[in-house]
Amino acid sequence: MTTPKIELHLHLEGAAPPTLIRDLAKKRHVNLSGIFDNNGMYAFRDFGQFLKVYEAACTVLRSPEDYHALTLAVLETQAEEGAIYSEVFLCPQFCGGGDVAAWRDYVAAAQDAAALAESRFGVSLRIIATAVRHFGPDAAKRAALCAAETAGEFVTGFGLAGDEGAGRPRDFAWAFDLAREAELGLTAHAGEWGGPSSVRDTVDDLRVSRVGHGVRAVEDPALVERLARDGIVLEVCPGSNVALGVYPSWHAHPVDRLREAGVPVTISTDDPPFFHTSLSREYDLLSDAFGWDADTFAAINRTAVDAAFCDAQTKADLIKRLEPADD
Repeated sequence: MTTPKIELHLHLEGAAPPTLIRDLAKKRHVNLSGIFDNNGMYAFRDFGQFLKVYEAACTVLRSPEDYHALTLAVLETQAEEGAIYSEVFLCPQFCGGGDVAAWRDYVAAAQDAAALAESRFGVSLRIIATAVRHFGPDAAKRAALCAAETAGEFVTGFGLAGDEGAGRPRDFAWAFDLAREAELGLTAHAGEWGGPSSVRDTVDDLRVSRVGHGVRAVEDPALVERLARDGIVLEVCPGSNVALGVYPSWHAHPVDRLREAGVPVTISTDDPPFFHTSLSREYDLLSDAFGWDADTFAAINRTAVDAAFCDAQTKADLIKRLEPADD
């Protein structure tokens, strides 16, 4: 679908083209053959192995220059898919081991690439500095400090990703309090592998305005009503959920039911080359599964602009770019 698109839930490393990772592995004499299938694509059996493959791929991304190349490659693909604005998760742990000075260098490299991509391709980028849940609360505190020290026009959010089974949301409250004090937008993964209680606890304990995935909230009507009433935005990634077996098919996915219940939803790809998807494919399959039309997607993209972690002028510019061109 050619409509302009806003994406709010995209992991930068998870969007790395497999060719880029293979080239870096060859350059560094690292054997990553076990993470690819016979077609050269990422290969995994389940969510646990997905996390291991993801982290293995990250081991060859070792310098700010690598992240410059990665950012440029990802944004070129984003532009090809019709994205005009993307927010990406970037983990300080992968970018300098959580050291603030090293993190600044990685952010500067990504920002330079983003400026280049915006001038070449017309797609804008913002960073959500992200803690990895299964790395633990102390690592999350270091990630939050990195986020707070670089908060501004480019690093605009703080998030929590990784294994939902590792710890409780309140274990990460200190990190989120620090990020809130730095006036960063807040989001956290929940309700993908954890049930409705994981969404409720995340909203209560971390006081986020957005929830990554959040789809299993549909199992609790009272929670659905609350999300709709309070305007908590779900960053929904249907292709990811189907690929990982959270739902057996697109028709079984609850995104349409959540939207009909008044929950603000947005559409993203999560880790597109891992899940053999793209923004255009997501839109096409949602249209096929639920009959969504151009007006539906326009409304969803306006929701995404409202929920985006960027300044008012950027939002106004994006709204203009979402308007249909005059005949």
